[in-house]
Amino acid sequence: MTQARLSPIDQLIIRADSALQALAGGRPQARRCSPAHTYPEAELNDAERKHAAGLMRVNHAGEVCAQALYQGQALTAKLPYVREQMYEAAVEEEDHLKWCQERIHELESHTSYLNPLWYGASFAIGATAGLVGDKISLGFVAATEQQVCKHLESHLKSLPVADIKSRVIVEKMLDDEARHAHTALEAGGARFPGPVKALMTLSSKAMTCASYYF
Repeated sequence: MTQARLSPIDQLIIRADSALQALAGGRPQARRCSPAHTYPEAELNDAERKHAAGLMRVNHAGEVCAQALYQGQALTAKLPYVREQMYEAAVEEEDHLKWCQERIHELESHTSYLNPLWYGASFAIGATAGLVGDKISLGFVAATEQQVCKHLESHLKSLPVADIKSRVIVEKMLDDEARHAHTALEAGGARFPGPVKALMTLSSKAMTCASYYF
């Protein structure tokens, strides 16, 4: 049974379950193996390890936000195919969530203590975008994914050179996020103007800065 055919109560139950899974680190097993699983652990000093962990914590928090955003939009999307697309995107993002959590633990650190806050805020934004209209909702996905791509590109430049495991994870995430943005626009998403994207950038910076440390 597809998400589009479920009753509103069923969908609410599924969203609640998805929220708990996202905050707990996703499903027990990722659908795709981490792209870093065949690479050996690098020799990192304390400063490099702490910095890499902070960046991967930011990426993990971003995936928590992505789960919430897609789930909120799927709940309020008007067209069945849009709801289905949001659900499928959220499923793929679960791999990213798991990969980041695994890498953070390997770096002997923790996920963001603020993840419940990020999830709640992102779910509300996603649900609101879905209520406004599917074109805006898809456009918001595209703009968000484009912001994520910029963050991931900056992380590739900032990660310790020796930390190949974190690097290959970020590279694969970057490929997936760019595809999600393209798919949302191809499905009819609105192209947001510069000022809207600038506001989104400011908001994302608050999340990334806080998640790096906490």
